[in-house]
Amino acid sequence: MKSAAEAHPLTLALPKGRLEQDVQAHLAARGITFSFENRKLVAYDPSGLLKIMLVKNADLPVYVHHGIAGLGICGDDVIYESGYEFFTLADLPFGSTKMCLAGAKTPDVQPREDSVMRVATKFTRFTRDYFHNQGVAVEMIKLNGSVELAPVLGLTPYIVDLVETGSTLKANNLEVLQVLQEISVRLIANPAYYKYHYRQVDAFVRLLNQEEGT
Repeated sequence: MKSAAEAHPLTLALPKGRLEQDVQAHLAARGITFSFENRKLVAYDPSGLLKIMLVKNADLPVYVHHGIAGLGICGDDVIYESGYEFFTLADLPFGSTKMCLAGAKTPDVQPREDSVMRVATKFTRFTRDYFHNQGVAVEMIKLNGSVELAPVLGLTPYIVDLVETGSTLKANNLEVLQVLQEISVRLIANPAYYKYHYRQVDAFVRLLNQEEGT
């Protein structure tokens, strides 16, 4: 007989967008299928293993922190910006990117050590901590939209942003000046949830780590 902890599906938060599709394909290759029908934001896989919640990327750590979802899949950047502590259970083989310092393609674009860098970014916590640890004074302007516009329109000479292909930077005559950190996609868990459901969660982690088709 199943215990009370094993009688219910695991709750998993997924971010809307590209990672949602990557996770769906990764799980489908391991026999777990699901879909969000009629604009619904909650889905179940037919086996009853998972209850999947579709949330905004930046909100995902909030749902996991408060135990609404016991598990979540998101990038290092999202985890760091949240400031919350989670158990990291798996490093997933898709969705990796880079956190970069970027600016205009000019001969003298590197910041001087004795000056204050003006940087536009969505990732204020990461940017502040990174440059503080480097001993570089930084003035940040938080943007929620396309940060590439900041150098183009003269708001700031630099941006800190995720870069995957670099095509948007190139289209706006910008370039990567420095790779600050490699960003991976992780399976995270609410610590209390993991302690209560560790058998189910560990079995799910083994499934995620299986080679495709095995």
